[in-house]
Amino acid sequence: MGNRSSGSIAAAAIAAAAASAVISVSVTRTSAQAPVVSGSELKTPWGEPDLQGIWTDEFDTPLQRPPRYANQEFFTEEQRADLDKARSAILTRFATERAINGAYNAATFFSTKRTGLRTSKIVDPPSGRLPPLTPEAQTMAAADREFRLAMLQSTDTCKKKQAGCAGGTYDPTPSPRRAEAPPRYNTARMNRNDGPEDSSLAERCLTAGLPEFGGNTGSFRRIVQTAGGISIFYDVGQGQGWQRDIVMDGRPHLPAGIRQWFGDSRGRWESDTLVVDVTNFSPKTDVFGSRENLHLVERWRRTGPRTLSYEVTIEDPTVWTRPWTVKQEFSRQSDEENRFYTEPRCLEGNLGLPGLLHGRRVEDAAFAQGRGPDPAATDNTDGSRLTQAEVPQDPLQQ
Repeated sequence: MGNRSSGSIAAAAIAAAAASAVISVSVTRTSAQAPVVSGSELKTPWGEPDLQGIWTDEFDTPLQRPPRYANQEFFTEEQRADLDKARSAILTRFATERAINGAYNAATFFSTKRTGLRTSKIVDPPSGRLPPLTPEAQTMAAADREFRLAMLQSTDTCKKKQAGCAGGTYDPTPSPRRAEAPPRYNTARMNRNDGPEDSSLAERCLTAGLPEFGGNTGSFRRIVQTAGGISIFYDVGQGQGWQRDIVMDGRPHLPAGIRQWFGDSRGRWESDTLVVDVTNFSPKTDVFGSRENLHLVERWRRTGPRTLSYEVTIEDPTVWTRPWTVKQEFSRQSDEENRFYTEPRCLEGNLGLPGLLHGRRVEDAAFAQGRGPDPAATDNTDGSRLTQAEVPQDPLQQ
């Protein structure tokens, strides 16, 4: 679940994840960060480039470049060492704060890895930042924000003018919009729990899907090849693992009317690079605001015995003013020392979401009987999270 997970968190490489969860102050260039070498000699028995194995990104790199690094694409070794030292100090100090404030997720499930070479995963635009939104996307984002603020207007969050109500106003009367449907299909937590779809995707044990860049809980992918296809299992989040099949026989994409959560992947080989074109996404998914018009072009290439490069160009002309590109470098993990759980345990054993809904119905009934506060006046969007003032900010993201 979003705030509190069971012991069945999806962590594909148990030994590897444990080993990489703590920052090492000493920064050295590992095989994952080594210069690219030819992987053309790594072939399957039927002669295709061999991409098989369990792969993960062993370094922390922000998706977008922090403004203070401007157009600097790579950190210097001195900068990486300084960042790792500062981040290690935060982890040590935060250990006590975690216990005091009950930040269960941060203490139990989140991992912090060494700082990577790049200042951002985004390599194009050259600024390392997301492209500007189109006017259409800005209008939709504003409508979504306005609706979510309406759900908060009678809470202390707005009364005290806290960050969660930025742009909103306080009104002790619950918003008349509380019974409205959101402007578009909801994928994020809002201050209402009238049904499952008022909760975030993570609370519903769903994943945002592709493209998958990793997160606080780690991210692993197992690639399996046959002579006629490629399959990738993503072990991500807190049990939201999922299977992806790439069609390799030259067939065209599915008809436009058929939409899938992870899109429709059609692959081909260009020399030693696997190129995958992905379309037909569901309007219920969300990638930084992009939904059914999302289009991906991925490039996977083996660069050495333990290294795999990944590049994806992302476009949606209804959301961004131009395409943008992300690069990652993955390291191969030991098949013997790690295990994969290919049945998503979060989905199969999701007891938290019914509990959340039941709790809200109990609150509704109590208020109707004159007991307890008005649920509309209680901010449930942050749960038991620490306030921004209490949470030390990661220097890598500043």
